[in-house]
Amino acid sequence: MRLLALALAIAVAGCANSAPASQAPAPAKAATTAAASSSASDTTPPSTAGPGALSVPNADPFPSTYKPFPSKPTLIENVTIFTAVGPRIVNGALLMRDNKIAAVGKSADDPAIKQAEGGESPVVIDGTGKFVTPGIIDVHSHLGVYPAPAVESNSDGNELVNPATPYVWAEHSVWPQDPQFPRNLAGGVTTLQILPGSGNLFGGRSAILKVVPSRTVQGMKFPGAKYGLKMACGENPKRVYGNRGGPQTRMGNVAGYRAEWIKAEAYRRKWDAWLKNRKGDPPQRDLGLETLAEVLRGNILPQMHCYRADEMAQVIDISHEFGYKVRAFHHGVEAYKIADLLAKEGIGAAVWADWGDFKMEALDAVPANMALLWKAGVKVMIHSDDPSGSQRLNQEVAKAMASGRAIGLNITEEDAVKWMTINPAWALDLDSKIGSIETGKDADVVLWSGDPFSVYTHADKVWIDGAMLFDRSDPQARWRSDFELGFVPDVATGGTK
Repeated sequence: MRLLALALAIAVAGCANSAPASQAPAPAKAATTAAASSSASDTTPPSTAGPGALSVPNADPFPSTYKPFPSKPTLIENVTIFTAVGPRIVNGALLMRDNKIAAVGKSADDPAIKQAEGGESPVVIDGTGKFVTPGIIDVHSHLGVYPAPAVESNSDGNELVNPATPYVWAEHSVWPQDPQFPRNLAGGVTTLQILPGSGNLFGGRSAILKVVPSRTVQGMKFPGAKYGLKMACGENPKRVYGNRGGPQTRMGNVAGYRAEWIKAEAYRRKWDAWLKNRKGDPPQRDLGLETLAEVLRGNILPQMHCYRADEMAQVIDISHEFGYKVRAFHHGVEAYKIADLLAKEGIGAAVWADWGDFKMEALDAVPANMALLWKAGVKVMIHSDDPSGSQRLNQEVAKAMASGRAIGLNITEEDAVKWMTINPAWALDLDSKIGSIETGKDADVVLWSGDPFSVYTHADKVWIDGAMLFDRSDPQARWRSDFELGFVPDVATGGTK
């Protein structure tokens, strides 16, 4: 953790290395006569359009600048490992090196461990009585866009000006200094999907973040992660816009989706045709339709806020009509009613353990929702939609597992650990990189003080890309956002030190 503080200090110091304005290159000389200007106009080729003039698939105008923090080779031995892809390993060993999981074995003497130990000797951690899991992934968070303190000036999650705002991007609202980020890290969360709110039919693009300290949101962005598109059905859009021109009803919601997809399909065809030969002037760019066109191309993953089973089925029909694929329904309080349909469609379900009954569309909640979805073969996952709940997702999974067992379903802890790791990684299309303890994957790892499904357990240490960014035994080295640093009063002068 002291390496973390040093790395941040070096990064800040680097800002002072920019060249002063006096060293900037001089502007090119302008033409001095009308004749020269006229002559040049006959021979100078037209200026090339900048990248912002074109609607290009998979454009990345705000690229990730994330770099893994300094790390040391680390061996955790004598520990119980939940890999999220197979049976638990009792008294096993895990080696992290060069930001990756280098080896997993049945003991520190396992040949795979020994073979990967070459080079710098690892830091050895005795995990006796403790457990290891992959880092937790929360696919539905509003950290940074609804930061603490929760005051109006910080409320940046819902662009409530139009039912369709696919043109907004959550990352442009994320405040990296939100003090809720380090608290999520302390709960074992290593990756977050930050979503716009649910007031609109189309809420905007999500941001996939590593839970790491950074001065900018680009420094937190998961490199290469696909964007998600936040969509919402049901009560929220019609409540917000019912007296503001609509939609006022659920049928108005559906008409709103279809009208935007019709425009988006025409936009996609027009741009795809122009990009094929790039002849003539390009079409007019539209940021909202561009996002929807990327969904139609499969480059952005729809993440759909929906409670009622009948509405989820209708959204599936709309997706068939326009040729896109819902990646996951979020909240899905009634998802258990159409579990077979979700499994058939290959659509994930990001749900709570026991939230429900707080509004009409959440009235028919059952505690065994997650377990029933799991039994039907749905890619089911826990999510928070809450800054406090996100700090305890391991306990939320434990509740969901217990509710399933209470109705006779034989859910193992090996099954349940997937609900907070590899399944949400799949929902973000990142399961090839994170979400399980496998050789070659990013070393996003949590060492728990005991069984992760016990209410008495807490995260002891958390690594992201092999760098230990949280250590419960070292309070002085914990990540504190600038918002929490405060000041030290100087009693002698009345100022600050």
